[in-house]
Amino acid sequence: MNTNNKLNKANSYRLSQELLRNKALKKGVTLVAPETTFLSKDTLFGKNVTVDPYVVIGPGVKIGDNSHIKSFSHLEGTKIEKNVTVGPYARLREGTVLKKNTKIGNFVETKKSSINQNSKVNHLSYIGDTLIGKNSNIGAGTITCNYDGVKKSKTKISDNVFVGSNSSLVAPVSIDKNSFVGAGSVITKNVKKKSLAITRAPQLEVKNYKRKKK
Repeated sequence: MNTNNKLNKANSYRLSQELLRNKALKKGVTLVAPETTFLSKDTLFGKNVTVDPYVVIGPGVKIGDNSHIKSFSHLEGTKIEKNVTVGPYARLREGTVLKKNTKIGNFVETKKSSINQNSKVNHLSYIGDTLIGKNSNIGAGTITCNYDGVKKSKTKISDNVFVGSNSSLVAPVSIDKNSFVGAGSVITKNVKKKSLAITRAPQLEVKNYKRKKK
C-alpha cells in the first residue's frame, strides 16, 4: 500500500469515528474525551452512559442505562445491562454478558462468561467459559483454568459465593451457593453449598535460618 492510500484510509477511518462519536453524543452519551474513544458501527448505548478517555469498543457491544466504562478498557462482543461499571483497564471479550448492577474492575479479562446481578470481579482476574450467579464476589487474582491444552471446559459459580484472592478454579468445576473458597486455593473438585473449600500447603518456618553464601 503506497503512502497516498495509507493517508486516504487513515482519513476515512478518522471521519467515520467522528460521525460515530457525534451520533453517540447526540443520543446523550457522555464521552469524556471523544477524540480518544473509538466506536463501532453497531455500538448500542442506553441512557446516561459515561465513557471515560481511551476506551475502545469493538463490534457487537451493547451498553445499558446508567453504565460507566472507565479508561483504557477494550470491549467486543459484549452485552452490558444497566447500572454496570467496567474498568479501568478491563478487557471484555466475545460472549461476555454482564447483568445489572455488576462490576468488572481493573485488569480483569472475561470471555464467553455470564455474570449475574450484583456480582463483582474487582481485580486482576481471568474469567473464561464461566457462569457466575447473583451476589457473588470473585477475589483479586482469581483464574478460571478453562483450557487444558486440548479442550475448553466450563466453571459454574452459584449465588452468594465468595472466592478468596489468588485462587485457581480448574474446570470443569462447580461451586454451589453460599460457599467460600479460601484465598490461595486450587479448586479441582465441586464444592457443595454452604461449604468452605481450601487447599494450602502447610507453612514451614526454619528458625535461625542462614542464607547460603556463594
